[in-house]
Amino acid sequence: MQATPTVIHDALVIEPKVFGDERGWFTESFNAADFATVTGLNVEFVQDNHSFSYQWTLRGLHYQLEKIQGKLVRVVAGSVFDVVVDIRKDSPTYGKWVGLELSAENHRQIWIPPKLAHGFLVLSDTAEFLYKTTNYYHPQSEACLAWNDPNVAIEWPLPVGIAPNMNAKDLAGLSWEKAPKF
Repeated sequence: MQATPTVIHDALVIEPKVFGDERGWFTESFNAADFATVTGLNVEFVQDNHSFSYQWTLRGLHYQLEKIQGKLVRVVAGSVFDVVVDIRKDSPTYGKWVGLELSAENHRQIWIPPKLAHGFLVLSDTAEFLYKTTNYYHPQSEACLAWNDPNVAIEWPLPVGIAPNMNAKDLAGLSWEKAPKF
C-alpha cells in the first residue's frame, strides 16, 4: 500500500498493491496495520456504505456537523470524479478543492479527513462506490455545500449541454458564504 498527499492538507490518495496474472487480480482493499503504517493514522472505521449510481449522477458535497466523519472511499465498478473541499478554517488549504478519477480499474482510494466536504460525479454508465466511515451517519447534522459554487469553482468534467442528475437535497446545497465551516 502506498499513500500520496493531495493538494488538500491531510487528504491522501491510497493505492493498494494489486497482484495480477492470467487469472485476474487480487488486492487487500483495506488492512488496518498497513493503513496505519503508510498514513501515520490509527483510525477506527464503524460503518461501511455502498452506493450505486447512473452516469452523470452528482452526489454531494456532503459533510456532518456532528458525529463528524473521516472517510476512506473507493469505486468497485465503473468510474467517478471524486472531489474533496477543505472547509476547515484553520487549515492551510482552506477553501481549496481536489478532484481525481477513482475507478474499478485503477483501484485508487482517497482518505478524506474529518471536517471536509465530499462529493462525486459518475463518469461511466454506472458506478458502485464504497466508503468506510469513522463515525455513524447522522442525518440531523448533515450539511451540503453547493456543487457549483463559483467561489470554490470545481471543474466538474461534465460534457457541454449535460446537466448533472441530482436529488433535491443536493440541488439545495448552500453557497460557500452560507455553508457552515469548522
